[in-house]
Amino acid sequence: MDKYLIMNCDDFGQSHAANKAIMHLLEEGKVSSATIMPPAPAFQEATAWVRRKGIVNIGLHLTLTSEFAGFRWKSLTGHSSLHDESGYMHMTVLDFEKKADPRSVKSEILAQFQAAKQAGLHLTHVDNHMGSLYGIATGRSYLPFVLWQCSMRGLPFRLFRYIYKDKFLESLTNAKEALEKVVVLADILGVGIPDYLLSHPYYIEEGETYRSFKLSLIEKIYDLPEGVTETYIHPGMEDETMQRLIPSWEKRVWEYKLMLDEDFTYALRDAKVTLTDYRYVQQHLRRSRWKSAMALFKLIFPK
Repeated sequence: MDKYLIMNCDDFGQSHAANKAIMHLLEEGKVSSATIMPPAPAFQEATAWVRRKGIVNIGLHLTLTSEFAGFRWKSLTGHSSLHDESGYMHMTVLDFEKKADPRSVKSEILAQFQAAKQAGLHLTHVDNHMGSLYGIATGRSYLPFVLWQCSMRGLPFRLFRYIYKDKFLESLTNAKEALEKVVVLADILGVGIPDYLLSHPYYIEEGETYRSFKLSLIEKIYDLPEGVTETYIHPGMEDETMQRLIPSWEKRVWEYKLMLDEDFTYALRDAKVTLTDYRYVQQHLRRSRWKSAMALFKLIFPK
């Protein structure tokens, strides 16, 4: 089996600096896709460019949180439970999960799908800003609702079938069982998902430099498992506004720079890794349904 990589740019529409970087990477074919944030300030700028350029590999970045103290956004629906005392979306996943009214969350999700449609976007996939819909903090998960919405629209969703070298997930005693159940649900609903998901810290770790960051991602490229893996970045171009308002701005510049780095391009080629996108995931969904049907049988009729 070959090795495929989906390199997705999160936070499209967040800011002008993010938009400029993502637009450049998409035009140069250095990334697979980008996912867009309807509540964010630069959403209209991003969608106008997508329409003008005829870009087809754009997904929806369902956004229910607003994490930067100096750079906030409100929900599309305006329900008070979706906002903190400042009138903007909650800054943390924990606050969102504890305080957001479930009916209002579902209304907001639908509103963001509708905003993408009204903007003329033909979505290819869906994912979630900060993992706020996964139930990570309190167990209040909106994944069944989101997967159903994706199913009705024929859209893949960012999830993963297998845990691969993730110390945090491997340390959770019920992570594998919970993952198996949601994967079965995704397959029953016909929602395509990758095999694996790789991530890295969005902030600069102690002692980290651009070189060490680059080498760590190149090492992951050579170590990719067979199948389809997604990883995501938050690229941005350096500008004064981003430096002032976003604490992790420098890492975002690194991520943008890395996609244009010849060493990274060479590593992809040398490791025989093929860049692909979520259309490939959806096309190859059928072969996984039989495995999930058997997994569902075992869950219903355990030995």
